Amino acid sequence: MRLLLDESLPWRLARLIEGHEVESVQRAGWAGVKNGELLKLAASRFDAFITADQNIQYQQNLSALPLTVFVLAARSTAFVDLAPLIPELQCLLLSHQARTLIRVEVLRDF
Repeated sequence: MRLLLDESLPWRLARLIEGHEVESVQRAGWAGVKNGELLKLAASRFDAFITADQNIQYQQNLSALPLTVFVLAARSTAFVDLAPLIPELQCLLLSHQARTLIRVEVLRDF
């Protein structure tokens, strides 16, 4: 599966996501592109978009895109806070349906 990491996420996360082609917004040359346009661009080249933007479903019409959006819900966007979510993300990547929004979180107190 081809995955795009939002520019707010640390690139080091890509190394933890095994068995998939992972690229960052920056490496795709789309740094600074706003979410609406970014999602359209992502849908043309990727199967899923991974972000930490917990409001994205309220800001964008995600059902209009042939793209799954995974929202990583953690205390911050620091690698140390996001890395524990990757095993759950890996499981969800195997069983997701296209055109969905999937929230990935570890049940714990922030």
